[in-house]
Amino acid sequence: MPAARRTPPSPPDADPGRRRVLAAVLGLPALSTGALAGCTENRAALVEDESVELSVFWWGSPQRAESTERALALYTARNPRVTFRVTWQANPGYYERLATQAAGGNPPDLLQIDDNFLAEYAQREILLDLTGHVADSRLDLRALPESLAAYAEVEGRTMAVAAAQNTPALAFNRTLLRRIGVPEPRMGMSYQEYLDWAGQVTRASDGRVAGTMDPSGDYRPFWLWLRTRNAELYRGRRLGFDISHAVEWFDLWQQARSARVTPSLELIARAVDGDPSRQLVVTGDTAASFIWSNQLADLQSHTRDELDLVSCPGPPAAHWARASMYWAAFRGTRHPDAVVDVINFLTNNLEVGRTLGIERGLSANLGVRRYVQQNLTDPAVKRSAAFEATLANRFGPAPAPPPKGHAKVRRLLTSAAESVQQGEATIRAAATRFVNESGAALAE
Repeated sequence: MPAARRTPPSPPDADPGRRRVLAAVLGLPALSTGALAGCTENRAALVEDESVELSVFWWGSPQRAESTERALALYTARNPRVTFRVTWQANPGYYERLATQAAGGNPPDLLQIDDNFLAEYAQREILLDLTGHVADSRLDLRALPESLAAYAEVEGRTMAVAAAQNTPALAFNRTLLRRIGVPEPRMGMSYQEYLDWAGQVTRASDGRVAGTMDPSGDYRPFWLWLRTRNAELYRGRRLGFDISHAVEWFDLWQQARSARVTPSLELIARAVDGDPSRQLVVTGDTAASFIWSNQLADLQSHTRDELDLVSCPGPPAAHWARASMYWAAFRGTRHPDAVVDVINFLTNNLEVGRTLGIERGLSANLGVRRYVQQNLTDPAVKRSAAFEATLANRFGPAPAPPPKGHAKVRRLLTSAAESVQQGEATIRAAATRFVNESGAALAE
């Protein structure tokens, strides 16, 4: 079968080049929204009468690259006239490179995007509107959980399709807990119950192990915590919380630090680079940490201790079916029919599901997901999938994808939390600055 042409990954770049990519692609012409038949029944439709090469760009590991290229080769096997030119790299610098491609007049036809930029790219008409394709089922999303499909809608328009589903989770070290005689954390613990549990860990280990990682600068548990307070991270294009919420959140974790149930600042700094081998739940410096559910297998590969997952503190209904990332098409693609059909194939084909596994997260299509789960063999992967299955019936309604400015709000939260951790600002001052600057970022 025709092989996908690969552009090797480039080294990580600097900060995402959001402004460059926007400037580069805003002038792309509008295209028709028609598409041909989808591939719900494990097939791909012939979508072009002439040979077509589609460019595809994503970020991820070599493992993701290998499985994605094999999935694309499955499409070419069914549609020999459609081949792919692929480019991929690590996450850092991905949007900068996307900007470079667009500025050079060579944007990808099909790209991977996350909710840092989905709403912004959609509102600036950089992405192809998929709504018409979904309406007539040429892009068939009927097998996706309703909230997962909705999480790709921006102002009522479907602008992307979930490439997979994952959920914020609490990873805990089961072996360590058994060794020190502390029970495992349980689903539905309140935050106070969770911190009490973390205190048990610290005491039982004579202070050698902190009960929990300090997530005060992590938007994922912050967002879930807000939902336990009848608030949201966002309400449309504005913040969905106020200064009092930020004060309460920072104070919660200041109390945890005072009780010594979180690790030292030195340990936290060592773990924040994202290297799975340095995560504190892996090294045994904490009993639990906040992660994405699909990261469990990667963490597990770096320790002989058994790790597992439970929902983040608070009611499970605070969680929702989230897209780990999306497949989207550039509005200026010359082959919208082909690109949409490829997205349909990647979403609904059983063999593709088996090929991709759960490296990006669980398959978005529930039927494909069940098929993939039945064929899992890695114990950690099976535990990750079982966690998602357990939580699925407890999910609450999905909010809208984050608005333009989300990436900056995330950075502002981290900065504010660190200023409190390091004693550089009072809780009130840090919360006020965070809320005011975040509001301004959303208004830009």
